[in-house]
Amino acid sequence: MKKLTIAIDGYSSCGKSTLAKAVAHELHYVFIDSGAMYRAVTYYAIQNGIIANGVFDKERLIKELDAIHIEFGPRNEDESHPIILNDRDITNEIRGIELSSWVSDVAAVKQVRQKMVAQQQRMGRRGGVVMDGRDIGTVVFPNAELKLFLTASIEVRTQRRFDELVAKGTPGTFEEVKENLQKRDHIDSTRIESPLRQAEDAIVIDNTELTIKEQLVEVINLVNSISLGIIS
Repeated sequence: MKKLTIAIDGYSSCGKSTLAKAVAHELHYVFIDSGAMYRAVTYYAIQNGIIANGVFDKERLIKELDAIHIEFGPRNEDESHPIILNDRDITNEIRGIELSSWVSDVAAVKQVRQKMVAQQQRMGRRGGVVMDGRDIGTVVFPNAELKLFLTASIEVRTQRRFDELVAKGTPGTFEEVKENLQKRDHIDSTRIESPLRQAEDAIVIDNTELTIKEQLVEVINLVNSISLGIIS
């Protein structure tokens, strides 16, 4: 069957990457974590004082974009790829609460998005790709054969993110996590450059009460239907 391009968009902590990894594994596709790319840029900004003392120097970041080189390392057992920034693996350093509080601001910068989108489009040119993010179906792959839009209640999303931070030993209270998610939702949905929105032809999956297995079955059925020409 033809290898499709699958775009998965949605709000923070609604399980986009988890589902994308599962789909990529099931179909033997390549999984590309676009969110990790924006986190890598944010990490660079924090480490280099571009974000410091609550201030984000956007103009300096724009000037230094050519010094930011992002790539994905060899595939791990969980089908993910390490995120490499300037030849250094920063996979385990980009999920903290401080970085999360700035990533939406960084991702809203036009020049940052242009650089990341161009790289993402190169990665997905041949198909057989599952990519998740906030503008994958609307900007990065507007012609993707399958577009999904994931959502879940804020309470469920907060619990998922909180549990993830606890598992990683990263400090943060439930209320701090919830506030961070609500802030990111607002920035992502209202930014001028590539705002988070549902593509007109995207299929909505509310996974508030769905297991990852149930979501996976639904997506694989959709992929099979598209590949067989049952739906288009």
